[in-house]
Amino acid sequence: MISNLRKAAVLSYVKLAVTNIGGLLVTPYIIKMLGDEEYGLYTLIGAFVGYLSVLDLGLNNAIVRYVAQYRAEENQKSEENFLALSLLIYIGIGVLLVILGSVFYLNIDNLFGDTLNAAQLDKARWMLLILIINIGFTLPGGAFTGICTGYEAFIFPRWLSIFKYVLRVILIIAILNFGANALGIVVLDTLLNLGFILLTVWFVLSKLKVRIKLHQFEWIYLKEIFGYSIWIFIFGLVYQFQWRTGQVILGTHMTPVIVAVYGIGVMLGVYFTTFGNIINRLILPKAVKSVYQQASPQVLTMQMTKVARISLLLLLFIFGGFVVVGKDFIQLWVGDTYANAYYIAAGIMLVYIMPIAQGYAHSILEAKKLLRFKTLSFLIACIIGMVSGSFLSYKYGELGMIIGLLIPLFVLQWGIMNYYYYKKLALNIRWFFQKTFALIVISLLVIPLGYLFANQFEASWTNFILKSLFFTLIFGLLLFLVLNKEEKQLLFNRLKL
Repeated sequence: MISNLRKAAVLSYVKLAVTNIGGLLVTPYIIKMLGDEEYGLYTLIGAFVGYLSVLDLGLNNAIVRYVAQYRAEENQKSEENFLALSLLIYIGIGVLLVILGSVFYLNIDNLFGDTLNAAQLDKARWMLLILIINIGFTLPGGAFTGICTGYEAFIFPRWLSIFKYVLRVILIIAILNFGANALGIVVLDTLLNLGFILLTVWFVLSKLKVRIKLHQFEWIYLKEIFGYSIWIFIFGLVYQFQWRTGQVILGTHMTPVIVAVYGIGVMLGVYFTTFGNIINRLILPKAVKSVYQQASPQVLTMQMTKVARISLLLLLFIFGGFVVVGKDFIQLWVGDTYANAYYIAAGIMLVYIMPIAQGYAHSILEAKKLLRFKTLSFLIACIIGMVSGSFLSYKYGELGMIIGLLIPLFVLQWGIMNYYYYKKLALNIRWFFQKTFALIVISLLVIPLGYLFANQFEASWTNFILKSLFFTLIFGLLLFLVLNKEEKQLLFNRLKL
């Protein structure tokens, strides 16, 4: 029988395919119906409100971690108490959200008055208000998805997410066809989120039979929760800095069209990181159990490498394919206006290949409550990147913004963190790279050759398909020659952990 974890992984990739393909199909239509400027406004306000989404303070990850631990310990009372405390904290977060949202709402003119006209500012206020309401119930609603993950009940939430996204695409096309604007999309997303959160709550309480009960309120217990989640919260804050601050900075002195170009590049880059992180999100409960059972560094290294070899294969293939045909794709997809999105997306993909492949090491850090160093390092790298990117953006626009951001992140994630995994977790990083060296070398040979070959032909959908098939064939053949028996078995059984 196929394990729930494998089914969940399959559904996660189905969800990713539906989300990415749906996004790729509907985005040109949204841009066409809204126009470049209004799409840029939609991207800008969405990025601005995204700062508020980190106010869950890392509790969602804490729920996954502690529910998995209490289930392993068969400690139902502590689980019930923890979930009750979490919901109380979310009530406090809701109050804080309203206060911060009000501050943002009252200062829109000061922030974007130089780049948005009066009509755009008025629309931005309404969008901001509705998105704040959206986040107000989305944050605590995410806690119930975390409960599902902690219970290793992956199937229902993923089917629900797939259905939700398909419905969203259909409804967006419908409302835009009837004359709706960016504000209409925001209202639609808010209503959909509310409906599907209620379905998740029903599943957790009725099907999983989860009980939420406050047995005792102890500050020491609360301190333990925040001691774990605070670094995840800061890590989430850094994530928002990475992908949203650039858009907000550009929005203060560049046109909405420039913000839209940057947003498209970031969207494609985040599609890539989302693809790679699917397996990483699924393995946190497994990492918690391994740490709880005091698995040796050798065992943890083998588990990480087992996942990473397959992740690297997929990541390098997608990255290489984008390098080869991504420029043509963007031109055919959304037009020449968005040409620089190619370089933004490719930069994000390059920087994140290795950290995504080593996602199991990050899960070990979470399980061991050792996120402090990584979080602070990312925060420092991100601040350096934002400052340098802001400075460069005045001369080089969106490309200056992304270059300034990615250089310190590359140094951190490809260099410093590997040394930290070696020193703090005692992982055998040298052995890890020995096992993945062949994949990296093959990619360094195939991708540049594929790029040079692709540039010999003009951009058209026919040539795009032919070039994509050619790269897939060459990449696949060379890898098949290099892979050993164990690696081939892992490839054909890539979703079995």
